[in-house]
Amino acid sequence: MSVAPFPASRLGPTRLPSVGTTAFTVMSQLAQQHGAINLGQGFPDFNCDPHLQALLTEAMDAGHNQYAPMPGVPALRQAIRAKNARLYGHCYDADAEVTITAGATQAIMAAVLALVAPGDEVIVLEPVYDSYGPSIELAGGRIVRVPLEAARDYAPDWERVRAAITPRTRLIMLNFPHNPTGRCLAAADLRALEDIVAATGVLLLSDEVYEHIVFDGQPHRSLAGSPLLAAHTVLISSFGKTFHTTGWKVGTLCAPRALTAEIRKVHQFMVFAVNTPAQHAFATYLRDPLPYETLPAFYQAKRDLFVAGLRDTPFRVLPCPGTYFVLADYSAVSALPEAQFAQRMIVDWGVAVIPVSVFYDQPVDHRVVRFCFAKRDDTLRAALERLARVTT
Repeated sequence: MSVAPFPASRLGPTRLPSVGTTAFTVMSQLAQQHGAINLGQGFPDFNCDPHLQALLTEAMDAGHNQYAPMPGVPALRQAIRAKNARLYGHCYDADAEVTITAGATQAIMAAVLALVAPGDEVIVLEPVYDSYGPSIELAGGRIVRVPLEAARDYAPDWERVRAAITPRTRLIMLNFPHNPTGRCLAAADLRALEDIVAATGVLLLSDEVYEHIVFDGQPHRSLAGSPLLAAHTVLISSFGKTFHTTGWKVGTLCAPRALTAEIRKVHQFMVFAVNTPAQHAFATYLRDPLPYETLPAFYQAKRDLFVAGLRDTPFRVLPCPGTYFVLADYSAVSALPEAQFAQRMIVDWGVAVIPVSVFYDQPVDHRVVRFCFAKRDDTLRAALERLARVTT
């Protein structure tokens, strides 16, 4: 008996990308096909701390292999509370204001679905990470894009943000240190945000997954460091970025009690519980602050190695104050649009990059690509050898 397939015409319209068709996936697949060094997708090619791996094994051996509590293992929530209080001066209630999530992406989705109603407007700063738009669209919200201008070194223009706020604005989504530009917030940015929040009461979602990857002795200015902003902010971070464990998919979400209560209503039916042994491992690992305190120096050494090498190529390096990404202008090399140039990079020169145009809704061509330097030093040196051969 043959069964006719379900007709696609009966499916509702969606602008979400098809599975496996994002630029990150496509470039990685192309890199594999051509044996290219993958400096495109943002994950390390080195392992995490062996001590952290041992803690994971110990947690499993101790029997922590069943469902964790829906909000997260209490010891880990307490550790996050203590860490944020120590670093940013804000004391979240570990029981009612700290939630452990299946990575930052799930935290973002749960927060947006909980807080954004159909017809609500959500402001994002463009170029914008690719999961924000789909989260807003699935909630029925309307995306309002405010550009970060390259001519301003991608500094936020808070007057443009303020001008974009309407009575329908529910949420402003922020990401600093910023992917893909590496931009970090200054003290003046926090003051400008405080003025906006005081005048409008708008909610904020602050994606701070690169909070410990800030360079040149500068501090990370978390929105949790301002009592006013903390009272209006969903604060999201990720153990994957901090401890080189992107495959473990464990993140954190901190928010005022009333917001957390709504977000957990979505969280419990989205994933219910998060990797139990990993939560116990992180709870123990966080007793020592040294791994995240030394992370800026660890990645700055990689940034400096890679940027110094890029200066011996035709690429023009843009400032990189944070994250483990660096942007480079290739206009001296080619007039090709970014997506085509990124493909040529793989095929002709054996290095995979991400075209920054994929972080925009409408087509742009700034002739800028993103490199990820969260790689072993020998990987970076091998990539630089290939990049030195790039010609027009």
